[in-house]
Amino acid sequence: MKRETFFLKVVVILLAMPVLAMCIFLLPWVISDASVSDWEYAYLVYPVSISMYASTIPFFIALYQAYQLLSYIDKNEAFSELSVRALRKIKFCAIAIGVLYVVTMPFFYLIGEKDDAPGVILIGLVLAFTPMVIAVFAAVLQKLFKNAIAIKSENDLTV
Repeated sequence: MKRETFFLKVVVILLAMPVLAMCIFLLPWVISDASVSDWEYAYLVYPVSISMYASTIPFFIALYQAYQLLSYIDKNEAFSELSVRALRKIKFCAIAIGVLYVVTMPFFYLIGEKDDAPGVILIGLVLAFTPMVIAVFAAVLQKLFKNAIAIKSENDLTV
């Protein structure tokens, strides 16, 4: 395993840890706190929590694909169809996460409106648009890799 990709693989694994901890510890605490409190709009927390739990599935799929992409780089298969497929899956996972949070945005708005906390709306916007930036970046890399593969195969045929 190369040193450059080893660090990135460790980072990918470290990215998974806080999300897993949030799903195991933080979200259940928020849900139970909202259900036992006498806050009359606690029902708004449930769709947001469901969306957060649902978004972890494409998140972990994208992390696995990123790990696979780093493995392809280790094997000197960076510019291969496997890498393009991994980037495409990452792009679709990021789009799925973004769509989940865009659909949940009205609930973030209602929570911010009822609790008089405009920061909640800002958190919802960050959660909705960050995956879209990642999807655009993955799409650009996917296109770049496709062009590199085409140039590489053209050069192989020229010889």
